[in-house]
Amino acid sequence: MLEEKNKTLLLKLAAASVKYGLDHHQPLPINVDEYPDELRQNGAGFVTLQIDNELRGCIGTLEAYQPLVADVVQNAYAAAFRDPRFPALRADEYAQLHYHISVLNPPQPMEFASEADLLAQLRPHIDGLILSDAGRRGTFLPSVWESLPQPRDFLTHLKLKAGLSAGHWSDTIHVQRYTVEDIE
Repeated sequence: MLEEKNKTLLLKLAAASVKYGLDHHQPLPINVDEYPDELRQNGAGFVTLQIDNELRGCIGTLEAYQPLVADVVQNAYAAAFRDPRFPALRADEYAQLHYHISVLNPPQPMEFASEADLLAQLRPHIDGLILSDAGRRGTFLPSVWESLPQPRDFLTHLKLKAGLSAGHWSDTIHVQRYTVEDIE
């Protein structure tokens, strides 16, 4: 669990990176050494932007490879300006943004004998999933359970997001689960 002051700092940095991006067309430059040790540790997270409770951008990292503070700053910028589902954020939208950061715990491989077995193991509102097969990969954060509360729907839509068919199943399908620490 991150300290509250560091959660607040990450939210401020996410907003600052988006603001900086509007003016400079790049993420906020930071010196990682200036931040608390907890934020200098490698971490993976997603930054979700919303306007009026509607998704406006969401970009993240599935594996921790850089300091968490750098990951959040870069993903906030990317969510605002590089999410392929949306046009780049406009200056007049900035004040309306709501920021949500999901810090990922390391993904754990799941073992299952069938799709029914996998569905029975899913923990709604707790699990985020990474599904991969046939050279395709997709993920849903635990927050997606809010709009897809049934395990079968959650899994079906995740397959579609990964570029697979809704009914896709194979012996080579690989699923990992992860939990997150939410920051709002």
